[in-house]
Amino acid sequence: MIPKKVFFTKGVGVHKDKLASFELALRKAWIEKCNLVYVSSIYPPTCKILSKEEWEQLLSPGQITFCVMAKNQTNEANRLISAAIGLAIPADNENYGYLSEHHAYGETEEISWDYAEDLAATMLATTLWIEFDADKNWDERKQEYIASGKIFKTRNISQSTQWHKDGLRTTVISAAVFILE
Repeated sequence: MIPKKVFFTKGVGVHKDKLASFELALRKAWIEKCNLVYVSSIYPPTCKILSKEEWEQLLSPGQITFCVMAKNQTNEANRLISAAIGLAIPADNENYGYLSEHHAYGETEEISWDYAEDLAATMLATTLWIEFDADKNWDERKQEYIASGKIFKTRNISQSTQWHKDGLRTTVISAAVFILE
C-alpha cells in the first residue's frame, strides 16, 4: 500500500472548545470528513502532487486517509502559533523523499515554512550523502543541495495565526494528505 498521490492543505479553527477548534481547522483545510491516520515523514517514490481541483473530488466521507500533519493550538492571550509541512524530493524520483512537520509559538508563517522546508531537505541530504555546512543558513544550504544534482525540489505549506481576541481556543494545521489508488 504505497500512495501515488498527495496534496497539501492548511486551515485555522476558532472555538471555545479545543476539539471543536481542531474540527473547524480541518474544515477550513477540506479534510474534516476523512478518518485521518497520521504517518511519519517518508514521501513515496513517484508520488504526484495534486492541485485542489484534482484532490477535492477524490475524498469521500469516512474514508481512511493517511497524512503527515503539523498542528498547534492556544488559548493564551496574544500568542502567535504556526504549523508547517516541508517537502524535499530527490532528483531520482524512484527514490523516496522526506516530509517534515514543524509546530511553533511566536513564529510567522514565513519563518515556519522556511524551517520546515530546511528540515525536510536536510533529512534528505543526509540520506543522499550530500556534504553540507550545517552552520550556513537555509538559503545557502538550499543552493548547495540543488547544486549537488541529487535534490530536485523543495516546497512547503504553512499556517500561522494569532490567538483569537475573544479568548477562544485557536488551532492551526498544515497537512500533506496521501491518496491511495
